[in-house]
Amino acid sequence: MDKAHVRRGFFDLYEANQSPTAQEALERIKALYTIETAIRGQSAEVRLAMRQEHAAPLLTELHVWMIQVRTEVENASALAKALNYALNRWEALVRYTRDGHLEIDNNIAERSVRGACVGKKNYLFFGSDSGGERAAIAYSLIETCKLNHIDPQRYLHYVLERIADYPINRVEELLPWNVADKLNQPDQVTQALAA
Repeated sequence: MDKAHVRRGFFDLYEANQSPTAQEALERIKALYTIETAIRGQSAEVRLAMRQEHAAPLLTELHVWMIQVRTEVENASALAKALNYALNRWEALVRYTRDGHLEIDNNIAERSVRGACVGKKNYLFFGSDSGGERAAIAYSLIETCKLNHIDPQRYLHYVLERIADYPINRVEELLPWNVADKLNQPDQVTQALAA
């Protein structure tokens, strides 16, 4: 479940009419993100311990507060809608506090597929299912390169120079993470892709 989507309901409400209740919800959610900023890059064990110590109590307080506020607002109001959205998904919202491997939201995943979503109308014109399948493979390789801080163009050039003569039973050796050290990629490119 995505706290960013929960936050969006309160953000839109605050933007529309400067609701003090929506502002309080935003401040409480911001405190959770502040914790995540402090533990970013830490091991799953450290993240779990910090979330249990700091985020779990804030979430308990937020839950109690949301339930109380929900009893005080009209059923048809935008605030009731935002509260219901969060409360109906509560178990999913707090799951990240029980697993240090999980992220607080899915913004990273959404950003990584944004390119595919933006171009989806163009993908209707690949000409065939097999064309679409080939494009999916290409996109997967390119995104995998990005996740591994590898310049996709440099990687594809490297692989295309070798693949024709490469033994089929060893083709996994050409996957991005297996050839990263052979690409002679400048450090500044790696650092830029890691940012």
